[in-house]
Amino acid sequence: MEPAGLEQILRELLLPDTERIRRATEQLQTALRDPAALAALCDLMASAADPQIRQFAAVLARRRLSTRWRRLAAEHRESLKALVLTTLQRETEHNVSLSLAQLSATIFRKEGLEAWPQLMQLLQHSTQSPHIPEREMAFLLLSVVVTSRPEAFQPHHRQLLRLLNESLGDMGSPGLLFYSLRTLTTMTPYLGTQDGPLVQMLVPKLITAMHTLISVDEAKACKAMEALDELLESEVPIITSHLSEILTFCLEVAGNVALGDTVRVRVLCCLTFLVKLKSKALLKNRLLPSLLRTLFPIMAAEPPLGQLDPEDQDSEEEDLEIGLVGETPKHFAVQVVDMLALHLPPEKLFTPLMPMLEEALRSESPYQRKAGLLVLAVLSDGASDHIRQRLLLPLLQIVCKGLEDPSQVVRNAALFAVGQFSENLQPHISNYSGEVMPLLLAYLKSVPPKHTHHLAKTCYALENFVENLGPKVQPYLPELMECILQPLRNPSSPRAKELAVSALGAIATAAQTSLLPYFPTIMEHLREFLVMGHEDLQPVRIQSLETLGVLARAVGEPMRPLAEECCQLGLALCEQVDDPDLRRCTYSLFAALSGLMVEGLAPYLPQITTLMLLSLRSTEGIVPQYDDGSSFLLFDDASDEEEEEELMDEDEEEEDDSEISGYSVENAFFDEKEDTCAALGEISVNTSIAFLPYMESVFEEVFKLLECPHLNVRKAAHEALGQFCCALHKACQSCPSEANTAALQATLAQVVPSYMQAVYGERERQVVMAVLEALTGVLYSCGTLTLQPPGRLAELCNMLKAVLQRKIACQDTDGEEEDEDQAEYDAMLLEYAGEAIPALATAAGGDTFAPFFAGFLPLLLCKMKQSCTVAEKSFAVGMLAESIQGLGAASAQFVSRLLPVLLSAAREADPEVRSNAIFGLGVLAEHGGRPAQEYFSKLVGFLLPLLARERHDRVHDNICGALARLLMASPTRKPAPQVLAALLHALPLKEDLEEWVTIGHLFSFLYQSSPDQVVDVAPELLRICTLIQADEKIPSDTKAALLLLLTFLAKQHTDSFHSALGSLPGDKAQELQAILGLT
Repeated sequence: MEPAGLEQILRELLLPDTERIRRATEQLQTALRDPAALAALCDLMASAADPQIRQFAAVLARRRLSTRWRRLAAEHRESLKALVLTTLQRETEHNVSLSLAQLSATIFRKEGLEAWPQLMQLLQHSTQSPHIPEREMAFLLLSVVVTSRPEAFQPHHRQLLRLLNESLGDMGSPGLLFYSLRTLTTMTPYLGTQDGPLVQMLVPKLITAMHTLISVDEAKACKAMEALDELLESEVPIITSHLSEILTFCLEVAGNVALGDTVRVRVLCCLTFLVKLKSKALLKNRLLPSLLRTLFPIMAAEPPLGQLDPEDQDSEEEDLEIGLVGETPKHFAVQVVDMLALHLPPEKLFTPLMPMLEEALRSESPYQRKAGLLVLAVLSDGASDHIRQRLLLPLLQIVCKGLEDPSQVVRNAALFAVGQFSENLQPHISNYSGEVMPLLLAYLKSVPPKHTHHLAKTCYALENFVENLGPKVQPYLPELMECILQPLRNPSSPRAKELAVSALGAIATAAQTSLLPYFPTIMEHLREFLVMGHEDLQPVRIQSLETLGVLARAVGEPMRPLAEECCQLGLALCEQVDDPDLRRCTYSLFAALSGLMVEGLAPYLPQITTLMLLSLRSTEGIVPQYDDGSSFLLFDDASDEEEEEELMDEDEEEEDDSEISGYSVENAFFDEKEDTCAALGEISVNTSIAFLPYMESVFEEVFKLLECPHLNVRKAAHEALGQFCCALHKACQSCPSEANTAALQATLAQVVPSYMQAVYGERERQVVMAVLEALTGVLYSCGTLTLQPPGRLAELCNMLKAVLQRKIACQDTDGEEEDEDQAEYDAMLLEYAGEAIPALATAAGGDTFAPFFAGFLPLLLCKMKQSCTVAEKSFAVGMLAESIQGLGAASAQFVSRLLPVLLSAAREADPEVRSNAIFGLGVLAEHGGRPAQEYFSKLVGFLLPLLARERHDRVHDNICGALARLLMASPTRKPAPQVLAALLHALPLKEDLEEWVTIGHLFSFLYQSSPDQVVDVAPELLRICTLIQADEKIPSDTKAALLLLLTFLAKQHTDSFHSALGSLPGDKAQELQAILGLT
């Protein structure tokens, strides 16, 4: 094929004429089948007069060579390599140079440095050229080839870093700066410790280069800032020594209102990343106050005159976020504060923040007040414990006052804050339902139904608050249901109906069976939306599916007759409608129904698992992102499709995707995968044996998602894998077989190592917390099988120690001395690790675990120092107590170390610490054998007076449990009469109802060992019996044990029994006689 003929076809493709483009595309496909096409493309690339034609030819040549390079003769390859470099050196148009550089990178990926020495020679020569255009060309080529195979340049790192040190000093050439920074971005993940000093020298120049690029081209500067992200994330210590300079640069750019929003947002993203990765260094260098001083004016910025922030406009857009909308500096500044709350110790953050916050909330400017409320909202996430313990009432009063602010802008922010407080400050915030619910109900009634965006904000606050109220919702239920059912009964917009259906789910979660009077009405509305096919009601239909699942969990038994119908409806909708949101809500419905139907779901599992596997495997919604200059791919792809048969030979090469710079995925598809994992885990446990035929294929797909870039998907995948282990163990229990046991062992052999790998290597704390929680569940469920092969117990203990010593990837150690203070999320991570310790003790058995527990003991005891926070002490004491239970009789060897510590903690001011400590004393008395018995008189002397004066219900109940354990562990097997009398007099329990199990054991113990001793306390026993018999929350075993004891009294000590019976009201006495069969 002649170059002139091919050039004419390419020229036609550039015309704005659809018909001519269609014809030219067909001609191009035919032309590219000619073996001479590659030579013609190379000729055009080197000599066509039109730069568009040269670029088009270079792109097409690259696409052809990416799959055909090895078919070319050696001399042809050599001449092509020479031609590309010569052409690139001669080219003057930027876009053509970029395409030629990408063609060079494609050849380089095939050949490598050794087979193409001319490439390295060109780079070495031209990067040192005195001519700026030649140097820019060389650095462009360098950035593209290094990006294509960064590992190939590792032996040359020192040489490259010295080169970048020179080029980043050349402020006269923005192009040079840009390509130097792109090269550094790609190199950084491959740097070693030995490269650290050279890279550190680059940081000041990098900052100056960024300033220069911002002044010339903000879009290029945004791209170049990826270098800063990579340096921050590097495991080589690079940034810390320059932290102050980097922060100053970021704050200058973020606070400069003369710059565009895009570059300010980009630098605020860097700040968010910096806070996440370098929070300790931020505090150590005293940089927090200046950071906050810059953020507040950005957060409080007023929009242009006559305009509103996007989230304050009452738009009809249904997909606007509830809290913050749009990529504006204001919203990203709030995210930096959110990150500060997540990663700094609350005391260190609140000290400089509170004065600024108070000033903003008192301001005359509504946007200042709005900023203050937004800050409060995000603080409730990262500093929830600090707020709950010290600031809840005053901060809640500020937020409630905001709901009545004259400015709608402020009221919107207050609604967001109520929603966030409701999510993050449970259970304490529900105690203020009397103050908050009337405000929210009045607010809901005041919103015109047509103002759907405003209504959405109100419903967000109301739903989050109501959802966690439990029985406290009952006084508000009639008024609430009247408000919520109104848009469903009357003509209203689809959005108003969707919000109402969503609110019904939240109300159901709180009300549970109290919702039953409204159940037929609710189901009637949901059915109507689910069977309707109107396009505009699609969001209402999706929300109805989600609410249906919530109802199945909330009301339980009344949903059972409808379960099969719901299941069929869900499957039919998935067949009819291709929508990721609809599918994920349907999967959640199936999971909820599996709890009601159990193995009755089996007939539907083939369809359900097929659908879910498709969702797990789907790449729908994944969009490749191309580098600048990657044009014309449409035509080339079309021609490649025609040649598919030709390519299907044994010499086929992998297609080179070097022009793809990354992928973006629509959030809905990530959400779908996340919810699919959650649903599969739940269904596997609920359906047990019925799920086994699908376990292998499902497990395989979920396991692949551990590599997913989205943290919520990774988290859900880890959780599902743990549930699969529990489901297999349940199947082994109900249907023992060699095949089932082998399947469980094989699954554990994959899951447990994957958990250890995630704990050590995962960078996101939320994922590590989920992994530790899942591991704890697997240990309790699967027991000793989890600890196979030998050595696994030691590996898991070492892993938990690494977490407690803050030595894993997601903990910000930064090589500094350990600070006593820590962020609440860091403390939560330690708690999740701590909770696995008693699970290990239970799984391994006390004697096996005792030596390992001795290793954990110092790590737990150091959390009980006077200087530690209440949360740390509560956690440490709770873990000690639960570990004693797991150790059983093996805890005797630790009595002398633990008892004084627990006694000291039992005197703490905080009721939660006291409660945990007293529980620990009880279990130590129960399991500690002879060493514990030596302390019995001291323990009784401490607990009895405490019982008389304790006003906190949970602590009171734990004292009762501890005394019961002491009485049962008595070496004489005879309980001390005054202790028994005091204990029974203190019953019934009020809050910690789990201790009724212990009280039941005491009743059984008394019946078996010394029933005659209960004669003196017969009136107390009868009183307790009348109080607990009708209470469904009290275990039936406890009631039965008490009745056995009373039956003995009635038969063996008739006079004493009837005398005691006489002290009861007549109706209670008759009721009790009937229960005992004495009438």
